[in-house]
Amino acid sequence: MHDTSLADEAQRRYLNYALSVITSRALPDVRDGLKPVQRRILYAMLHDLRLAPDAKFRKSAAVVGDVMGKYHPHGDASIYDAMVRLAQDFVMRAPLVSGHGNFGSIDGDAPAAMRYTEAKLRPLAMEILSELGQRTVDWRPNYDGTRSEPIVLPSRFPNLLVNGAQGIAVGMATSIPPHNLGEVIDACVALIDTPDLSNLRLLTHVKGPDFPTGGQLHATKKELEAVYTTGQGSLKLRGEWQIEEPDDKRGAPQLVITSIPYGIERKAIVEKIADVILSKKLPALMDVRDESTEEVRIVLELKRASDPQLVMAYLYKHTPLAINIQVNLTCLVPTDNPDVATPRRLGLHEALSSFLEFRNVTVTRRTEFQLGEMRQRIHILEGFEKVFDALDEVIKIIRRSEGKADAAEKLMKRFELSDEQVDAILELRLYRLARLEILVVQRELAEKRAEATRLESLLKSDTQRWKLVRDELLEVKRAYPDRRRTKIVGAVDEPEYQEEDFIIAEDANVILSAQGWVKRVREVKDLSTTRLRDGDTVLAAVAGSTRASIAFFSNLGSCYVCRIHDVQPSSGYGDPVQKLFKLGDGERMVAMYSFDPRALDVPAPSEDATESEPPFAVAVTRGGLGFRFSLRPHRDPSTRAGRRFARLNDGDEVLAVLPSGVRDEDMVLCASSEGYAIGVPVSELTALSGPGKGSILMKVEEGDRLLGAVLALEHKDVITVETDKGKVMDLRADKIAGSRGGKGQQIVKRDRFARVVPSPVVAPTLEVS
Repeated sequence: MHDTSLADEAQRRYLNYALSVITSRALPDVRDGLKPVQRRILYAMLHDLRLAPDAKFRKSAAVVGDVMGKYHPHGDASIYDAMVRLAQDFVMRAPLVSGHGNFGSIDGDAPAAMRYTEAKLRPLAMEILSELGQRTVDWRPNYDGTRSEPIVLPSRFPNLLVNGAQGIAVGMATSIPPHNLGEVIDACVALIDTPDLSNLRLLTHVKGPDFPTGGQLHATKKELEAVYTTGQGSLKLRGEWQIEEPDDKRGAPQLVITSIPYGIERKAIVEKIADVILSKKLPALMDVRDESTEEVRIVLELKRASDPQLVMAYLYKHTPLAINIQVNLTCLVPTDNPDVATPRRLGLHEALSSFLEFRNVTVTRRTEFQLGEMRQRIHILEGFEKVFDALDEVIKIIRRSEGKADAAEKLMKRFELSDEQVDAILELRLYRLARLEILVVQRELAEKRAEATRLESLLKSDTQRWKLVRDELLEVKRAYPDRRRTKIVGAVDEPEYQEEDFIIAEDANVILSAQGWVKRVREVKDLSTTRLRDGDTVLAAVAGSTRASIAFFSNLGSCYVCRIHDVQPSSGYGDPVQKLFKLGDGERMVAMYSFDPRALDVPAPSEDATESEPPFAVAVTRGGLGFRFSLRPHRDPSTRAGRRFARLNDGDEVLAVLPSGVRDEDMVLCASSEGYAIGVPVSELTALSGPGKGSILMKVEEGDRLLGAVLALEHKDVITVETDKGKVMDLRADKIAGSRGGKGQQIVKRDRFARVVPSPVVAPTLEVS
C-alpha cells in the first residue's frame, strides 16, 4: 500500500488504457495488415483447429471459443463479428475466411448466430500463415502465459492495403480503403526495382482504392497523389448506373443502378429513393424496384422525356448513392523492440516500404531456418554414408552390446559419429540395409548439399534475397488474379444538380398571414376573400415564378429563404411557417418579399460584385434603431436555421423590413407610443455589410417604444396612426421630416399612439418585360 495522487493515478491508468486500445485492439499492423483479434482468429483456425482450405467446415462457435479461451480474452460477440467481417466478400476485397451459412448481406442483414454458421480458411489466408513454422516471426506468451502466439503473421502480400481497415482508438483512428491485389503487388515489385520511386510513379500501378462493391471514384491524379503522400484525405465515391431501353416503343426507358458505394446498405439507398418519390421531390421519378440478386440491380422508372443525368444528379446529392470516403493510413509500425509497435500515419511509399522490409527479414529468417534444417539432415546422411561401407561390423557391434546406450557408445568410438548420427543409425529400419538404399542416401545427400549451398549463397547476397521476394510476390499475383472493380474517373463534364431543373416554371402567389400561416395559390384577385383563421389578417402577399426565391424576415433578425415551389399550395389556411423553417421562441415574421426579377430587381452578381451592393432594405427596431442592408446575400435559399441580418440589443426586436433604394426623396416614417413621429431620409441610415445593430433612427425616451415604420417614396405619402382613444391620424412625410437621431415631432400631448395602422395589402402583380 502506498499513497498517490488521484490525478496522477487516473492519468497513469488512462494512458495504459489508451495504449492498450491503440496497440492491442483498434489499429492494424503495417506488416500483416491485421488487428490482434483478426490475427488470433486466423492463427487459431490453422494451429488449433486445423481448418485449412481442404478441411471440413467447423462451427463458428468452436472457432470463437478457441480464440476467446486461448488468445483473445474479450467478448465472444466482438470475436464473431471480426470473423464474419473476414468472410464477407462485400466488405473484404480479398476475404480470408470461407463462411458456410448466413454471414450477413449487403442489404444490412445481420449474420446468423455463431451456433448456426460454419467456417474454414480460404486459400489466400494460407499466404499469410504458411511460413509460421519456420521461425519467421517473433512469438510472445498469450494473456495467461499457458501458450505462445505470434506477434505478427508472415504475410506474403501487403494485406494492409489489399483489405484495408477501419478502427477508432483513443485520440486516433484509422480508415484504410481496400485496394486491388495485383496493383499493390505491381507497386511492390516496382519499389523493389527502384527503391526511391515517388508516390506519383507508384500511382501508375496503384490506380486508387478498389472497393469490393465497385462504384466510381471521382478523383484527379493530383488529389490521389495528395492523399497517398500525406496518408490522409477524402475521396468521392458514387454508384454506377446505365439506361435500359424498353422492349416496346410505348414504354419509358429504365434507369438501372448497377453498383453502390462501399459500406452503404443497399436497402438504405432503396428506402431513400422511395422517400424522394413519395414526397414528390423528383417529378421525373415514378417508381423504384430492387431486382438485385448477387449483383446490384436497382431499377428506377422514369417519366417519358426525362433526362436521366439530371435525375442521377439529384439522387447523388440527396441519397447515399454518393459519399465521401475518408482516408487515414494510420497503422502500427514496428520498433527495435519486437514486442512494441508504435502508431504512425504513413504514405503509400512508406506503407509499401515497411511491408517489403518486413518481407525481406521474413525471407532471411525462413532461409536461415531452412539452412539449419538442411545441415541437420546432411549431418544425419553423412552418418549413414559412413556406416553403410561397414554394415557387417556395425551389426556385430550392436549384437555384442549390452543395450542401446552401450551400442551407441561403441559406434561413436569406432566410427567417430555424433549423438544425433548414432541415434539415427540405431533407429534405422532393417530394410534400409539393402544394397540399393545406399544409392538413395548418396543421391539425397548430394541434393541436400546442393540446396544448402544455394541457401548459403542466398543469405550472403542481399540482391538474391530481394529477387526471391520479388518472384514470390509475382507468384501470389498469378495465383490469385482479380480484375479491378472500382473505376477511377477524373474530371467529367456532366450536369450538376440544380433544384430548379425539377421545378415546373409557373407563376404563383404566396400569402403570409399575421399569425404566421403561409400558402401558395395560383391566382388571387381580391385578398379580402382569401381564407384566414378567425382574427387573422394578411401580412404580405407576393408573386413570382415557382423557381424564384422568397424571403421571410423575422422580428429576431433572421432571414429565411426558400423557393416559392417549396411553399405548399392550399385553398385553406395554409401551413404554419414553422414547417418550412426552424424558428426560435417568440419568433414571428414581419415581412416577406419575392426575389422574382419582375417583383424585386436583384441582378446577378458581376465578377467584382460584393455582398454590400444594391438592392437594399431598411430594418427598423422597436428600440428606435435603423440601418440599411443589402438583399444580395439573401437571394439564394437558406438552411432551415436561416441567415442573420441583424444583431439586436436585449429586449429589442425588428418592427419592419422595408425594401428601398437610395433616392434622396425616399424616407422612413416612424411613430412612437408617446405620440412622437419623424421622417428620416433613407440615405442617412448606415449601410451594414453584415449583421449588426445599426444606429439611432429615432431617439426614444425610457418607456417609449416605436410602434411601426413605413417607407415614403414621395413627400405626400403618410404614416397612419391610431391613438389610444381610437382617433386615426394621417401624418404626411413632409410635415414630420427630420434628421436621423432626432426625437421627432410630438403629434399628440394628452393622448398616446396605440398602433401604426398597416397599409392595406393589395393583390400582387408581375410586370411583363
